Amino acid sequence: MNAPHPVPAIWTTGSTEAVKTGTWRASLPHYIDAPSPCHQACPVNGDIAEWIGLARKRDFRAAWDVLTRHNPFPAVAGRICHHPCETACNRAGFDAPLAICKLERTVGDMAIEHGWRYAAPEIEHAQHVAVVGGGPSGLSAAFQLRRRGFRVTIYEAQSQLGGLMRYGIPAYRLAREVIDGEIAPILALGVGVKCGHALATAEDLAHLRRTHDAVYIATGARRPKRLPQLPESAAWLMDGADYLARTNVGAPPALGRRIVVVGGGSAALDAARSARRAGHEVTILALEAAGQMPAQREEVAEALEEGISLVAGAMLDAATPQADGSVALGCVRVRFEPGDERGKFTLTRMPDSDFTLTCDAIIVSIGQDPELAALAPQLSVERGLLQVDARQQTSDDHVWAGGDVSSMARFVTEAIGMGKRAAIAIAHRLRDDGATADLEQHPVVGLANIATYYYPKQPRAAEAHRSVAERLASGAEVQLGLELEQALAETERCFSCGLCINCDNCLHYCPDLAIQRVDAADGGGYIVLTDYCKGCGICVKECPTGSMTMLEEAK
Repeated sequence: MNAPHPVPAIWTTGSTEAVKTGTWRASLPHYIDAPSPCHQACPVNGDIAEWIGLARKRDFRAAWDVLTRHNPFPAVAGRICHHPCETACNRAGFDAPLAICKLERTVGDMAIEHGWRYAAPEIEHAQHVAVVGGGPSGLSAAFQLRRRGFRVTIYEAQSQLGGLMRYGIPAYRLAREVIDGEIAPILALGVGVKCGHALATAEDLAHLRRTHDAVYIATGARRPKRLPQLPESAAWLMDGADYLARTNVGAPPALGRRIVVVGGGSAALDAARSARRAGHEVTILALEAAGQMPAQREEVAEALEEGISLVAGAMLDAATPQADGSVALGCVRVRFEPGDERGKFTLTRMPDSDFTLTCDAIIVSIGQDPELAALAPQLSVERGLLQVDARQQTSDDHVWAGGDVSSMARFVTEAIGMGKRAAIAIAHRLRDDGATADLEQHPVVGLANIATYYYPKQPRAAEAHRSVAERLASGAEVQLGLELEQALAETERCFSCGLCINCDNCLHYCPDLAIQRVDAADGGGYIVLTDYCKGCGICVKECPTGSMTMLEEAK
């Protein structure tokens, strides 16, 4: 009689642990901290999925702490940012992009309401940094440097801090108390301020360089672009930035009943809508077709609602004063073709398309250039801008620059991002630690990486606006924020792209029990038990956030 066959190990041990099947696989799942498309598109590289996840748990203070790692102006950005993050949002390919800006405004407004403040620096350094310009870029740099323990003094030419936020953006878009409410916590960190100090000469820069360990220049762009077909000055002609600066401090100039604003960007829309609130009849004359205007779409729509006329795709040829005090504007229809970079374009005049507009005053708002006379002797200039590298350093190894003085990316959040980038570079230089910013190690998480069947389709939070009559009568903010329940519902729509949310899907769906939780004391999360994982990829397919990927294993 033959001897019995050996009993399989599973029968004697009561467990499959002895059967190590991991050698079967060709690829292995990995947990990754991958960049979301909104993070990549954000001008300040904000950790958007992380702070929205905290807001979803109603921990708004923690959400604010994460938001302000990168941007000390969430309430400002939540009102005026051009929100490229929403354009990039994976949810756009599913139902509608997340209302990231409105959520950011919600968190920022809570911080102002509750008076939240930043923790004091953990260490104090002796080095002293001069920040020239108290606008969004300068304030951002000062904030990031002070949080790292450096002494910082802001030198601002105007009587108040805020720069473009205060003097260039009307209160109906950005209330003054919001600006003040977000500047106050920055100054409370111990940032020094000297208003009325302009960088007017080359010696001013040389003095700052001698008396400080580093200098960050963020003086903006204040020299208005001019139209050659208009005179240098006339009683009926005004620069858009000057008009906004005077209007924003409560002193709008008297310009007559009918005004034509020349320009198609946000500043032109701001000037036009401010003039409308001052009681004028307003027409916007823009080179671009309506869909090509650089102003945000909602700004154009709101302007039209407020009774402003838009003449798009047309160019001003000449302005002729009339005997009755009015001005006749000779115009022609054009085809606008954008160039390869901002500010470059081609115009084609349309035949037999001449027409005339009649007005009492013209406001020209076609952009501004930085004033570099005090800087050019010491710093390299290229195409009318200070030349900087990827970390905002100028040709002088003690001087950095950002915002409109060094870039044509004329958005507040772009300026904030440049201030942050420069501050990190300055901090590394002053501490001589040789560190560099972390580079992204994984591809951006796309919609195909998200297990969308875990998400019901939900409408985006509805936009709320004041009525036209109330807007024009009160001058109050046009766009309203979200109610708390609206905001919480919107946080539920976030895919949390690339961020593990500890949902346990990978653990539950693994057919080989090859996923194991890690204790919170050891950092939390999960590990793959490589002795048993066969590389089937079910865990990756069932991950609702795209925070797992399969990588081929070389044998």
